[in-house]
Amino acid sequence: MTDQLYHERIVALAKARTGDGRLTAPERTAQRDNPLCGDRISLDLTLDAAGRIAALGHKVRGCLLCQASASVLSAVAVGRDADGVAALRADAEAALAGQGGGAYEAFAPVAAHKSRHECVLLPLQALTDAIVSRQ
Repeated sequence: MTDQLYHERIVALAKARTGDGRLTAPERTAQRDNPLCGDRISLDLTLDAAGRIAALGHKVRGCLLCQASASVLSAVAVGRDADGVAALRADAEAALAGQGGGAYEAFAPVAAHKSRHECVLLPLQALTDAIVSRQ
């Protein structure tokens, strides 16, 4: 099981740590926890005048899957609005269903491990929370 979950691409994504670190002056912040495995993400963002993500930063305390997912999210979320974030979530869910997955294609092997799906989705849930919040 571990070999399939933590394959080379997942490890590389987690090690890249894209977007790692909190923003100094975020407009919106959200925190999400996964009580089943102990993952936690704190996510900050700023939006431009059109409501698109201008900057994103995060701090993850969690498994390799959550770290890799946060890295992917940080690489592809800037410039997206709420609809664009929903499309990213659809990509992640497609990957977890074994049906491609766009930017989240590396997570396709996780499809067989339903108990780990929340690890991949946690950063997307935090981003959705931050976008809809009115801080």
